[in-house]
Amino acid sequence: MTDTLFQPKEINALLQQHKGEGIVITTHHKPDADALGSSLGLFHMLKSMGHHVQVISPTDYPFFLDWMPGEGGVINFEERPGDATVLIEQAAIIFCLDFNDPNRINDMGDLVTAAKAKKVLVDHHREPKEFADLSYWTLNTSSTCELIYRLAQDCNWQYQNKAEVASCLYAGIMTDTGSFRFDSTSSMTHRIAADLIDAGANHSLIHDKILDNFSLSRYRMMGYILHEKLEVIPEYRTALIYLTREELQRFNVQTGDTEGFVNYGLSIKDIVLSVLIIDRTKLVKMSFRSKGKFPCNQLAAEHFNGGGHLNASGGSSTDTLENTVKKFRAILPQFKSSLLAQP
Repeated sequence: MTDTLFQPKEINALLQQHKGEGIVITTHHKPDADALGSSLGLFHMLKSMGHHVQVISPTDYPFFLDWMPGEGGVINFEERPGDATVLIEQAAIIFCLDFNDPNRINDMGDLVTAAKAKKVLVDHHREPKEFADLSYWTLNTSSTCELIYRLAQDCNWQYQNKAEVASCLYAGIMTDTGSFRFDSTSSMTHRIAADLIDAGANHSLIHDKILDNFSLSRYRMMGYILHEKLEVIPEYRTALIYLTREELQRFNVQTGDTEGFVNYGLSIKDIVLSVLIIDRTKLVKMSFRSKGKFPCNQLAAEHFNGGGHLNASGGSSTDTLENTVKKFRAILPQFKSSLLAQP
C-alpha cells in the first residue's frame, strides 16, 4: 500500500467546477489544535478565493483554542444539529480533515457518508477508510496543518488573509510536533513554520494561548495524578495512568483538561510506553504514546479498537474501566521484547 496519495489538480478542478456552491469543512470529534487549525486555515483560504464555506465540528473543543481567527463562526453539531444537517445535505464539497474514518465524527458520520457532496480527505493517519472521492493524504508529514499548507502550494492558491491562515496552521503544526520535538518534524516542517511566522503567525503568543492557558482545576488534577495516579511498571518500561468518572467529576474536568497528561509518563527515565485510560461513561477512552520504534498504534489496533501513528495513538473499550486496565496489564508481556529493545 502506498503511503502517499496527492491529487491537487483534481481538487483544484473540483473547486472550480463548484464555485459558488456550498462547501463544508469538518474534522474529528473533540478537535485539537491540528484539527481546528487545519479546518480554519482552509476556511480562510477558500473564503478569500470567493467560495461559500462553513466549518462544522462534531462536538465542542477546548476553550484554549477559542482565540483562533474565525473560531466564532464554527458550528458545533451537538448544539445545532438542524443547521449542520442542512448544510451537509446541501453541500457540493465536504472537506474531511485530520480523520480517516467517518466513525471519528460521531453522529455526523452517517450524514457525511450519505451526502451527495464530493468528499475530499486531507489527513496523515494510517489506513484511511475508502469514503473519499479525492485525497491529499500521506503518512510522511507532521500534521494536517502542514498538509493544508502544502496543498495550497501545490494548487497555487492565491489568498489574502495570510496572517489568519498562518496563525491557525502554525498552532496545529506546533502542537502535533510536540513543539517541534517529535520524529515527524522534518526540515520541511521547520521551513513551513518559518514561512508562517513571516506571514504573520505570532509564535510566542500562540504557544502562550495553547500551552500556558489551562484552568486551575486542570492543575489541581495534574498534581493529583502525579502524586496518586501515575504508576510505573519498570519490567515493561511502561507508565500507566487511569481515571474514574468520580475523579473527573471531583476536578470538574472540561473538554481539553486531560490534554497532554499521557505524555507525563514518557518524561520518566527508561520509560518507552505511556498510557492514559479514562472512563468517559459511554466508552473507556485510551491514549498511547511511545518512544523509539515501539508501535503503540499496533497495540491499540490489535487490542483496543484503535490506531494512529507509530508513537501516538488512541483506542477505546466498551468494558468497565477496571476490566480495561486489567486487560492492558495482561497484554504487556506480549510486547515485552519490543519494549526492552528500545534504546
